[in-house]
Amino acid sequence: MFTVEEYAAGRVQIRREHLTGLTARLSPERIKRDISPPYAPPPSEECPFCPGRVEHETPTFSDGTRIRCGESVTFPNLYPFASWHVVTVITGAHAVDRFSRRHLEDAFRGISRALSGRENYASINWNYLPSAGASIAHPHLQGIADPGPTALQGRYIRESRRYFGDHGRSYWADLVEHERTSDRFLFEDDGLVWFANSVSVGEREVRGILPATTPEDLGPSIPALARGVLRVIECYRALGTRAFNMAVYFGRPEDAEYFSAFCSLIARVNPNPSSMTDSAFMERLHLEPVVMTLPESLGRTYREMDAEGLIRV
Repeated sequence: MFTVEEYAAGRVQIRREHLTGLTARLSPERIKRDISPPYAPPPSEECPFCPGRVEHETPTFSDGTRIRCGESVTFPNLYPFASWHVVTVITGAHAVDRFSRRHLEDAFRGISRALSGRENYASINWNYLPSAGASIAHPHLQGIADPGPTALQGRYIRESRRYFGDHGRSYWADLVEHERTSDRFLFEDDGLVWFANSVSVGEREVRGILPATTPEDLGPSIPALARGVLRVIECYRALGTRAFNMAVYFGRPEDAEYFSAFCSLIARVNPNPSSMTDSAFMERLHLEPVVMTLPESLGRTYREMDAEGLIRV
């Protein structure tokens, strides 16, 4: 599924994913820099997403409504950067120490409803905490949909179609079987297989492969998706980082034969007064992340922590 080239006496790896040609540079020694400070919760001041304000300071859909699912509230993004761009406030609490399964299940249901029926290429996204790009600290998801896929989304859909044409089977089914027996494997839950991605697009990237293709297909998998995301968040937390980014990439109905929706999470540094970040010129200008954690090491570490009862969900 990928190739590895080693340099500097094995201290640096350049990995290339066969399907897409994406590359990543892995440098485990760089983790010794310890650039992530201790976590400090965001200030508790009210914001437009807090109860009492969200009902008056956020836009509504064309019929004058917002989508409510449990505590979650979904509405159009006031400052969109996609043809269809929605926001889902996950819970009424401005700062959340630990999310519940119900929080995420309701939020995923609300945002998938807002994305369903658009006949576009959709994704569900999450910037958690300011050091991961959250402009508002109150936890919220963002859903986008466009007539064309995003760059990474399109690359996977296009190459999955080619793989199916060449081999007569789904790349994603082959990938799941390959990762189930690798050191990168984390866990499996109700048909969702989670593993540390071999060619990481960010620090400690974990992927979960969904038995779905479009937002309309997501419903039966939402409980397992919520549980899986929570387990990955708890893993990051046990390793000392709270901030993260998440994306769930979907295809269109015609892609179902060869493409599976998948969830990707990456850890980010904790919020800090010096504005230190884990993204620099390699990530943003060369599209090659420099990753400090070997995926195989993350897989083994997760399984050890899980066995010791450190992953509490």
